[in-house]
This record gives sequence, C-alpha cells and structure tokens, in this order.
Amino acid sequence: MPVIRRIWIWLAVLVMAALPDGASAHAFLVKSIPARRAALLRPPNRVQLWFNERLEPAYSTLSVTDASGRRVDSREVKVGPEDPKLLSVPLPPLGPGTYTIRFRVLSVDGHVVESEYAFTVRYQKTGQ
Repeated sequence: MPVIRRIWIWLAVLVMAALPDGASAHAFLVKSIPARRAALLRPPNRVQLWFNERLEPAYSTLSVTDASGRRVDSREVKVGPEDPKLLSVPLPPLGPGTYTIRFRVLSVDGHVVESEYAFTVRYQKTGQ
C-alpha cells in the first residue's frame, strides 16, 4: 500500500476517534403516513411523521402544499404530547393530485433536519 494512502487512512481514523460519540447524531425520519412516493386511492386526513429522537415542539414545522405550491394543511402542527418523536398536522379533504410534505425539525440534541417528499392522491373510479 502506498505511503500516502496509509497516511490518509490513519488521519481518517484519528479524526473519527477524536469526535465525540454524539457528533453525528441527529433526528431522522423513521416512518411516515403517507409514505414517500405513496400513490393513494383515498386521501389521508392527517400527515404523521415519526423520528428517532424527541423533537423540540417550538422549533419543529410541517407543511403540505399542492402542485401549485398552495399550502393545504390546517396549520395546526403539533408534536405529540404522548409521543415526543411524532410530528403531525390535520388535512382537509384533498382532491386528486400530487402533494408535497415539507418538514424542519429540531431534535433535543440541537440538530436541525429539513427535508421534503411527495405523495399522490389518484383519481378513484366510481364503483370501486
């Protein structure tokens, strides 16, 4: 193995060893209803996002927008009092179309995570 490569490997090992255990910890999404890229025949009545860490309610946001960018959720975003890892917002009846869920959360360890994903409500044929 070339000397330069060995030096880089040892530097990487030393840097990793010097970092505190929680340095790479942050809240990440572990479950969502509706799921990413879901194609639904019936619209959901609420968006629910579960994370691996407790969330700071005052600094956690969630929104749902339609294809034109218009916000369609109730704006009553909350971190579940019985489950501090759950972020949710009620939805009005949604028509067919593609919707985008955007969230920004602050976990109790101080890390901010932002992301978004889409789901689709499909046309439901009558008689089904």
